[in-house]
Amino acid sequence: MASSDRCKVFCYDPEKVERVQKKIKTPHIQQMAGMFKALADNTRARIALALHLEGELCVCDVANIIGSSPATASHHLRSLHKMGLARFRREGKFAFYSLDDDHIQQLIAMAHAHSLEEEFHG
Repeated sequence: MASSDRCKVFCYDPEKVERVQKKIKTPHIQQMAGMFKALADNTRARIALALHLEGELCVCDVANIIGSSPATASHHLRSLHKMGLARFRREGKFAFYSLDDDHIQQLIAMAHAHSLEEEFHG
């Protein structure tokens, strides 16, 4: 039985296919996928939202927010930092993290807003 959500032809617009194939064969795709992979973890998504809402948080405060040990919070924050999603700075014995830039802020804000819409319309 054929599925109704599939095309019945092999290719509709070959020129468009070739044009898009060239655009998506970049090293940036791997970085983009890594960002989404980092945010696919529920704990890291919660941390990213907390950083979005508060701007900058100390590792120990993040641990309390997510209900984990400082070591676990630090591990997740390091992952966000390695993926280019978070900034790190040290002040004395405190370690602070914030979202990396406006693009990441917008990404988290849009994902959060969309999840709220889904809650009411889903």
